[in-house]
Amino acid sequence: MAVVDIPGSKSITARALFLAAAADGVTTLVRPLRSDDTEGFAEGLTRLGYRVGRAPEAWHVDGRPQGPAVPEADVHCRDGATTARFLPTLAAAGHGRYRFDASAQMRRRPLLPLTRALRDLGVDLRHEETEGHHPLRIAAAGVAGGDVTLDAGQSSQYLTALLLLGPLTREGLRIEVTDLVSAPYVDITVAMMRAFGADVRRDGDVFTVPPGGYRATTYAVEPDASTASYFFAAAALTGGEVTVRGLGEEALQGDLRFVDVLRRMGARVDVGRDATTVSGTGRLAGVTVNMRDISDTMPTLAAIAPFASGPVRIEAVANTRVKECDRLEACAENLRRLGVQARTGPDWIEIHPGTPAPAEIRTYGDHRVVMSFAVTSLRTAGITFDDPECVRKTFPAFHDAFARLRAALPA
Repeated sequence: MAVVDIPGSKSITARALFLAAAADGVTTLVRPLRSDDTEGFAEGLTRLGYRVGRAPEAWHVDGRPQGPAVPEADVHCRDGATTARFLPTLAAAGHGRYRFDASAQMRRRPLLPLTRALRDLGVDLRHEETEGHHPLRIAAAGVAGGDVTLDAGQSSQYLTALLLLGPLTREGLRIEVTDLVSAPYVDITVAMMRAFGADVRRDGDVFTVPPGGYRATTYAVEPDASTASYFFAAAALTGGEVTVRGLGEEALQGDLRFVDVLRRMGARVDVGRDATTVSGTGRLAGVTVNMRDISDTMPTLAAIAPFASGPVRIEAVANTRVKECDRLEACAENLRRLGVQARTGPDWIEIHPGTPAPAEIRTYGDHRVVMSFAVTSLRTAGITFDDPECVRKTFPAFHDAFARLRAALPA
């Protein structure tokens, strides 16, 4: 049995950094993820005047409930979607003039539903070039609060950003959501806000957040469930057994539900109090699955789908087209490069059984494409990647960790 230690959750680390910066007092984050995305978030906070101390096992953040410490700042958000969406929202609650830009990849990703909602709340925000995309400028004067309507059909991060803002407004927020994808990520946000002393109430599609700010705390970041999916899939594919510590019955992250998909395909799954184990049984059945709530694990399933006994159809994942790349087409294209039949529609991909042949995977600079097809390589020698190091976005040591796993799994 292989026991795997997965680095901290990117999603939780980003939320924790926002909450710590907004809280009254000094927050300690235990075992946060150290990757390009989270380092970029911490760097952005520093540019805004927040103090972030980064020790190897814990980060310490001096909160400023009143907002950024500097009256002007120019923040580069790198490739990080959470950085690019959360930091402008945090800055809007303060007072000053702030500019935000991002990488070419992040500039292409949509932002308009969030910036439109911020404008509806009275925030002086303008896009410098393309409407709804970075770069943008904010002339911040605090946020009064009130009612706002939000379309979160492209990304739950839009709703998370507004929820996080709520306690920092003078009157609180009432957010009506007209569509919501990846709902479990919102559950993470609500649970973490409560851990920092805030309140959130939900009535159907309406979220109400009263004012009152946040309290500093010590917060332990759980392992990243999306990253764990590659290791769980490796066990299911090879007939091996993999245990991931720190992800169990109490886990916040909805992406742990990926193991339920593997169970449906024939793997054995044991979710314990503080660990999850997946054991391969030597077979993978075809499956049709709605992955709307766990869409970050869609590429993981796509990468092992050729080895199933029947077709694998993944539905309700239109939002994966506006991630680091168009992940639906990226998965389909790379499967075809491997000689596997794959078809896509507006929000689905269907993959037929096949025997993948060696090929170079076109990564589009997307960390999840690399990590997913690394699982395929366990049963297909000769797979290479045009940009293997883009995994630094969320897991810089992935290739070393996966090599150790490969050595522990059945050949």
